[in-house]
Amino acid sequence: MTRSTTLLAWPHDVRTLAIDIGGSGFKAAILDPMGVMLTERVRVDTPYPCPPHTLVESLRALVDGLGDHHRVSVGFPGLVRAGRVRNIPSLTRASYDGDSDPDLEKAWQDFDLAGALSDAFGVPVKVANDADVQGCAVVSGEGFEFVMTLGTGVGTALFLDGRLLPHLEGGHAPFRKGETFEDQLGNVARQEVGNTRWGRRVVKAIAAYESFLFFDTIHIGGGNAKHLDASTLPPHARIVSNTAGIIGGVRLWDLDQ
Repeated sequence: MTRSTTLLAWPHDVRTLAIDIGGSGFKAAILDPMGVMLTERVRVDTPYPCPPHTLVESLRALVDGLGDHHRVSVGFPGLVRAGRVRNIPSLTRASYDGDSDPDLEKAWQDFDLAGALSDAFGVPVKVANDADVQGCAVVSGEGFEFVMTLGTGVGTALFLDGRLLPHLEGGHAPFRKGETFEDQLGNVARQEVGNTRWGRRVVKAIAAYESFLFFDTIHIGGGNAKHLDASTLPPHARIVSNTAGIIGGVRLWDLDQ
């Protein structure tokens, strides 16, 4: 999640700048130690194309004026290990719904995002998958919990008794008709088939994930979760607020303790 595992001593009133990077928008707010927003949540549309330097500069402009903070947490829509980008489907496209661009793929591969943002903001930075960050805000800490985020693509996160498990890109796993979960449930697919048919796909996806994960609870978030009919979901599924992608930024740091 970060390029350093050193534990830092934070003041009792530590302020966390929480950033949620999405395929359609960047959002940010400053949080108090309990995860309560101290500022309004600011947002800007995701620029395309978005190579790393464009992302960093866009985030600096977005948070300008929010105020002082001691640390930064970032939810990123891709696979990040030790602060470095390993896979990012959305930002390697030249346009929101376009095809992957080879030059953008090369620019993002192994990019030290945590380091670049730490240099830009002048404070320690943690970067994690956006589903992991959202899960930090919503899990109960009891049993095996699965988080699925529905937005531009499909994000997943796993927690056991409140502990974040190593990240897997579950959205890229095979699902049905020769396509992945992301192919079938991403925003482009939702727009193509409509919310009702898409919602039925989500129910089938939950059953497919449960067939090999055997989770106790599934938390469904992301910007497209609002299009779901909660009455069609299984009893152990719950829809969570999209603000969790911001609020989980404090808990991400608490996992060090």
